[in-house]
Amino acid sequence: QVQLVESGGGSVQAGGSLRLSCSASGYSNSTPWMGWFRQAPGKEREGVAVIYTVGSSTYHADSVKGRFTISQDNAKNMVYLQMNMLQPEDTAMYYCAAGRSEVGTSVFAIRRYNYWGQGTQVTVST
Repeated sequence: QVQLVESGGGSVQAGGSLRLSCSASGYSNSTPWMGWFRQAPGKEREGVAVIYTVGSSTYHADSVKGRFTISQDNAKNMVYLQMNMLQPEDTAMYYCAAGRSEVGTSVFAIRRYNYWGQGTQVTVST
């Protein structure tokens, strides 16, 4: 019964910044992992950044390290993705997801996440 709603997407020029927000309703410790995934046209969905909301451990994909930062607020009901130095390759639909731990799988494994938001579009132009 977790509902996720993303916001903050938009169109920016290369080098610009955006901050995505994910509002989680019905969140509980049964879904301690939250993350951001993206999917560009013709490509598979890929993990961008995830956070273990209980201990605040974060993980970022190599493609965004140093540019994107995932975080949560103190109330534990919001997750953010600060995106700096955006590039055209970052253009995609961005989704917020929530899920549980699964031993033997990557923190970016889609199978971990059983709740998804509707997505927010990010477009970066040259």
